[in-house]
Amino acid sequence: MGKIIVAHSFRGGTGKSSIIANLAACLACRGHRVCIVDTDVQSPGVHVFFGLKAEDTTPSLNEYLWGRCTIEEAARDVSERLSGVSGAGGRVFLVPSSIGVNDITRILKEGYEVSALSEGFSRIMRSLNLDYLLIDTHPGIGEESLLSLAISDVLLIIMRPDYQDYQGTSVTLEVCRRLEVPRPLLVVNKLLAGYDARRIAREAEKTYLCEVAAVLPQSDDLMRLESKSVIYTSQRDHPISREIDKIADRIAAVR
Repeated sequence: MGKIIVAHSFRGGTGKSSIIANLAACLACRGHRVCIVDTDVQSPGVHVFFGLKAEDTTPSLNEYLWGRCTIEEAARDVSERLSGVSGAGGRVFLVPSSIGVNDITRILKEGYEVSALSEGFSRIMRSLNLDYLLIDTHPGIGEESLLSLAISDVLLIIMRPDYQDYQGTSVTLEVCRRLEVPRPLLVVNKLLAGYDARRIAREAEKTYLCEVAAVLPQSDDLMRLESKSVIYTSQRDHPISREIDKIADRIAAVR
């Protein structure tokens, strides 16, 4: 059975989806079979990084949760959209959430059976023979997030060097301790130029008593991509790509 990697943040806008998309590409370039499940059903967005349009997100995780399809039917292979992945023997699959207004409205009003998520995770790991299942969560502490945190093999807590994020990260880590989450790792994102990344990492580790896996810089190059692609496969030597490699190395070291 593969590893479940969960990316979470207390607040939105941390760059969580970008990190999870680039991490998937990185792991696949190392020859691994990877699937992302976008469980942020309220504000989905991971599909954009793989060039998928709204009409490409059907069937989606929503249909699976409503019993209209299997989770395998909701998964699509996006490997060919990433240069270097197929040649390395890796694969990237994506289970998107629906971007349809009616679907989002329905799930907000009616909710869904959260236990179906856990069943779906286990099933797709087996059926796709995955090395890694990456889960992109909705920000904050909700029922879906608590489930994902609790079942994770590695939890990536994404935070910006911002005091609101500092407070939210403290709350998230306290929840993790109560849930006995085994391996939370901090990822600091959007560090402004001129800041000392090593100092920021040391201070975060001292404050939170939690390892920092990577510190990603704020990047104009990333902004120019407009979330339409992942930077890892196009610019392997970019500072962000190098930090993504550090996260992948840390995950690989988990036994």
